[in-house]
Amino acid sequence: MQNVKKCKATIFIALLILGISVDAQELRKPNILWIITDDHRADAIGAYNKAISGKKDSPLGHVESPNIDEFAKEGVLFTKAYCNSPGCAPSRASMHTGMYPWHSGVYGFEKTHVAASHYKGDIPSVMKEQGYNTTYFGKGHIHLYRWENGKICTDDVNHLYNYYAEMQDMRAYGYTDWKQRPVWKKGPKGKKEFWFHPDGTVTSFYIEAKGSVPLADSLTRATYEKEKGIIRHYTNGSRAVLAGESPMPGPLTSDGRITGEFQKYLNNPNATYTAYDGKIVEGVKTSEPQFINLGFHFPHTPVVPPKSFRDKFRNIEYKIPNFSKKEANDLQEIGQLKSWFKHASIDKMTYEEKQNIIRDYYAFCAFGDSLVGEAIHTFRNYCEKQNQEYLIILALGDHGWHLGEQGGASKFGPFDTSNHTTVVVVSSDNKRFPKQTIVDDFIEYVDFAPTFYTTAGVDVATSKFKHLDGYDLGEVVNGKREPRPYVLGGMNQIFGERSYLRSGNFSFSMRTRPGRGKPQESDLLKHIKWPLTTSKNNVEMALYDLRIDPKEQRNVAYDPKYEALSDWFRMKLGKIVLGDNRIECDWSKKEVWDISTFAEGADDKVLNIPAEIIPKIKKQSRKK
Repeated sequence: MQNVKKCKATIFIALLILGISVDAQELRKPNILWIITDDHRADAIGAYNKAISGKKDSPLGHVESPNIDEFAKEGVLFTKAYCNSPGCAPSRASMHTGMYPWHSGVYGFEKTHVAASHYKGDIPSVMKEQGYNTTYFGKGHIHLYRWENGKICTDDVNHLYNYYAEMQDMRAYGYTDWKQRPVWKKGPKGKKEFWFHPDGTVTSFYIEAKGSVPLADSLTRATYEKEKGIIRHYTNGSRAVLAGESPMPGPLTSDGRITGEFQKYLNNPNATYTAYDGKIVEGVKTSEPQFINLGFHFPHTPVVPPKSFRDKFRNIEYKIPNFSKKEANDLQEIGQLKSWFKHASIDKMTYEEKQNIIRDYYAFCAFGDSLVGEAIHTFRNYCEKQNQEYLIILALGDHGWHLGEQGGASKFGPFDTSNHTTVVVVSSDNKRFPKQTIVDDFIEYVDFAPTFYTTAGVDVATSKFKHLDGYDLGEVVNGKREPRPYVLGGMNQIFGERSYLRSGNFSFSMRTRPGRGKPQESDLLKHIKWPLTTSKNNVEMALYDLRIDPKEQRNVAYDPKYEALSDWFRMKLGKIVLGDNRIECDWSKKEVWDISTFAEGADDKVLNIPAEIIPKIKKQSRKK
């Protein structure tokens, strides 16, 4: 952007001449766009693949991401980005608070609130304090609710953002291609799906009902699914749609509608417009710095790309990830991983079903790439017209997604494919985020908060922000931060609490709470040292030697050669997530929580593994 500072100075002087009071510091603050996609694999991005392998294709085959690829050339591509929880709500809560799950007390999909005194704030609240107007378009699922009249209020999250156009609300108004809802009246109790068509008609049918699904609904469903090529996650009892075709053209899909609402906001500066719900709302105010969170739903289930994109991938043959009987047995020896596999499994699907799952996933990502391109163009066009600086953070996935790795199609696991993502950062400040830069150091999603705050002019070194677990990405790019030796994450969903630590050479995870429940008033910190003192079998360790097993297919945690190394990781990770200021909170109450400090400082960002406990490996012989 040319002459931005000169233009700002001119605007400032003009305003003074007109007698309008203005804060010069506010005028200098860049507009910020934070884009988050959902269940997005790193290898769905051609620029990522090229950065690590020299080819745009993923290890499975063809991908298309022309808009994101071009965008990545204009800034910094982070190839080793990791979420801090492989599930939508806990990942987004971790991003919004800038804290690891064990520091915020948000471990899974529990409904949490902002009233507890241990709550340290969130990104939109801080940005409001810095003079930003905060807006959110699309998928929310943040789960940081209000507390009013003795209960959690889940009706909206406008206490976080000034304006919130949420995807589920948009679906309720028919601004989508698909929705699902429970049925309590006018028919059997159960759950119905609704598929919307361009002519205004809707195909609907029960997918589950008390007693049995009505015959007419079963027939409608069978006809529709055959027509649209719907493949469901049937091998694990789930009804999630893993492949198929959307009944709507791109602009009328759920993600297309989200993009449209976002564009209406920016295309109506200092004016009003009619939103999806018929309400008259204010467009962007050019006098205020903007903080906009754009949450896409793609490529989350239902994986149903529009026909125009799906057709391009129909005849492509992909490489299906290897999954052996030995690996299946290996997974099922660990209780939590067995539960994950049972939840995620697609190994009993046919070859063609697996092909279509991969095809439609990458087709959906390609469609999403077109929307990301539209959104970025609209945002930068606004900034350029207003002569305003900007920062864009594109988080490609709130977490990852399996397409047959570990035999599953899901997330929620401690594996690389569940947690590894890609992040692109582009700024009008090319010194902070230089063009055509690739960074292969570890970064984590807790880094977003300090990056936004620094952009807004906040000094994150002050005591107020001591709770932040991440780094300003600008400092990472410019070498002002020592590279992380490991990344961390945790989850309490599907199979109970499990935490992980990943370094360049090893991936380790273990059970960090007995049972499957979330913390409650009766057991806060009750079993806090259990993972460190119980038997090795009870803690259900998994260790993968990435030097010889980069795809994480052989658990060596109980191999005698790795016994000492597993014990070392158990203590290292356990002290970090259990004793280094861990919060456990009963979120059904306003102020019931406790903190564990028996191992303060354990997360020292140092990984000095004693050399004598690291098994030596044979060097791979080079092929002639």
